[in-house]
Amino acid sequence: MLIGRFLKSRFSKSFYSTHRFLTTEIATMKHTLSIDKAKPSLYLRIVAENLKETVAFKWDTVTALQVQSLTLHSPEAISRHLARANPDAGLYGSTLLQQAEVDHWIWYGLNKFGHGDFNTSIRYCDEVLAQNSFMVGSTLSLADLSVYSGLMSNHSFSVVLSKGLCGKNLTRWCDHISKIPVVEVSVADMPKITRGKPAGKKVEGKKAKGGKEEGGKFVDLPGATMGNVVVRFPPEASGYLHIGHAKAALLNQFYQQSFKGKLVMRFDDTNPAKENTEFEKIILEDVKLLNIQPDIFSFTSNHFPIMLKYAEEMINKGLAYVDDTDPLQMKEEREKRLESANRTNSVAVNMEKWKQMVAGTDYGKKCCLRAKMDMQSDNGCLRDPAMYRCKDEPHPRHGNKYKVYPTYDFACPIVDSVEGVTHALRTTEYNDRDPQYYWFIDQLGLRRPFVYAYARLNLTHTVLSKRKLAWFVEQGLVSGWDDPRFPTVRGILRRGMTVEALKQFIILQGSARSVVVMGWDKIWTINKKIIDPIAPRFTGLGKETLVPVKVLGVESSVKKCAKHPKNTDVGEKDVYYGSKVYLEGEDAENLKPGEKITMINWGNMLVDHISRSDNKVTDVTLKPVLDDTDFKKTVKLTWLADVPQNIPAVAVHYDNIISKAVLGKEEDFKSFIGHQTVFETELIGDSCLGSLKKGDIIQLQRRGYYICDSPYQAASEFTGLPIPCMLVNIPDGRLQAPPTPAATAKPSTAPSTSVPAAIPAPASSGNADKILEQIAEQGNVVRDLKAAKAGKD
Repeated sequence: MLIGRFLKSRFSKSFYSTHRFLTTEIATMKHTLSIDKAKPSLYLRIVAENLKETVAFKWDTVTALQVQSLTLHSPEAISRHLARANPDAGLYGSTLLQQAEVDHWIWYGLNKFGHGDFNTSIRYCDEVLAQNSFMVGSTLSLADLSVYSGLMSNHSFSVVLSKGLCGKNLTRWCDHISKIPVVEVSVADMPKITRGKPAGKKVEGKKAKGGKEEGGKFVDLPGATMGNVVVRFPPEASGYLHIGHAKAALLNQFYQQSFKGKLVMRFDDTNPAKENTEFEKIILEDVKLLNIQPDIFSFTSNHFPIMLKYAEEMINKGLAYVDDTDPLQMKEEREKRLESANRTNSVAVNMEKWKQMVAGTDYGKKCCLRAKMDMQSDNGCLRDPAMYRCKDEPHPRHGNKYKVYPTYDFACPIVDSVEGVTHALRTTEYNDRDPQYYWFIDQLGLRRPFVYAYARLNLTHTVLSKRKLAWFVEQGLVSGWDDPRFPTVRGILRRGMTVEALKQFIILQGSARSVVVMGWDKIWTINKKIIDPIAPRFTGLGKETLVPVKVLGVESSVKKCAKHPKNTDVGEKDVYYGSKVYLEGEDAENLKPGEKITMINWGNMLVDHISRSDNKVTDVTLKPVLDDTDFKKTVKLTWLADVPQNIPAVAVHYDNIISKAVLGKEEDFKSFIGHQTVFETELIGDSCLGSLKKGDIIQLQRRGYYICDSPYQAASEFTGLPIPCMLVNIPDGRLQAPPTPAATAKPSTAPSTSVPAAIPAPASSGNADKILEQIAEQGNVVRDLKAAKAGKD
């Protein structure tokens, strides 16, 4: 009651579940449901037909159900409300557990059959129906209507069904559902069946030039109203944020900004063994680096007292019990669907054991508190999951005050509800936990947030597990958590990724649920589009292959040139000229006597003479023809005058830390890390490199994009020698082989991914990787042709 009054006083009416608080008031009212004829929902049409005694239905230009002062639009919200307002119809299950399962299937039916995992989805449904006539319980429910509608809305299903490829159980069930009178009437009344479209509207991304859509599809969150959306980002302070966390944070920020709502930044500190205050500071810094500004900061541990109260309430109601079963035996029992010997203990026995857990006694430490859900459920997450366990470690904020700590599964729904979260976004890995989430909410009588699942981010040549990333750090195979080879936020930003590119990449994906493995090329291509218009152009030549060049009739001078050929706002730079300059060896080897070349930022010249020794060019003589301004068919070369203003630099190129693109489930990542991944090239750069600051992004002409990792220092206080400017290569999205010794690059002395036991890297990742490389190479050719605006012939 106190929590209810607290929420009612703090939060607006729209924060309350539209599926609970209105039901008893308007159960006897006649509802009018309109369904958009242009985007007809078979699911809602069947629901309306089933409830036609209390629901008036009409085709319209919009899908809507008016409930007092609120208007519901999403099929999920509408169907749940109608089913709860008409309990005698039995469409929402007869128990709280069944209602949780119905919720799962409503989401599953409306969202899972329009994506690439269609075959997996129908196999799953076939398995569930092996011993059941209906999706949930023994009667028709919203679960059946949602799944049937989802299947019928997929254009492939009729073919699969006709060929008998969807399993005998699902075939039997479909035949049964299709012959139910309300279903037959609804199907006949449909103007057309939507093909392959997930339920709900979408929030569009930005428009690019020409009206093309820049962003991906974003689900228009059910029940969301402008100014009343609250989302949350709840990381555990046990490591650095990686690109997967960045997707979660930026996706929540997108909805926060789209609906002018609030973003809660909450540290999940339910496990003192993993919680680290240093990581909290680091994560907050990472969030700041991503330009994310939460409206509210909180800790799950702030709510420990209310969670303890709820735990005892569930024990007293017979909804939870204390179990001292050995963990391995408990795991086996859950797998075999065997009830624990402690499941039938009395409330008094459970309370006595619970007190020992709270006190942290030796016996209490052997126990855990489990929710009494359904040990026979096909969903393993509902087989009496743990709610509390004992931990000896002191909590960073509460010291030794607590001996028992809630599990994430128990704490998350409670804190989401209490903190006013309206929409909880999490990855599809949690799908099976959704019924569990709602079971806790309903048993405790809390306000229901809406849970939406999106696909986790999977990238080639990458591991995102904190445990695996920590292994690299602990073994000294990388320079730290911000190593440019790492997928951490700090690692990718240090490698030259911009926050804007990261945001655009997330927006392009939208909130899709299809789980795919993406290559890094796409995100780096986006990044290139952002940095190319503003990155100043400088010159850097490989030190080991320099060839001296004599330029006839030239005196030493310096003049101002644009730092960017197409953007004068970038500014100007000093370019030094003289009779002695340098070319890179590869460029000198390709020259021919009498050939006309273009020296960038200088002009045209004729190759007057080339000297060779042991078949290598040793020096070149050029004759300026600066009056000739025809640059169309000439070779463009970078060069540097031999002047003291030149700056030493080192270009660092990083390769993938994992040699295989996609690891199989049973493959050990350590088997694919023995290759050289860091290459350094000593450079002589123009004077502008001396003024670079850490984090500055530039382009070395004809070499690539770079970010300054550490600036040039004129003289070290220890050696008296200059410290070169360290430049990290920024990938541009094209498949590029790492530099070789022949190209002046040397393996770095930086931490290598070669493990102490010298695990050999495979010579090849197989035919699949070769094909991927060929495809990528062809993609590079196509992109180059597009950039050159080549003709279609």
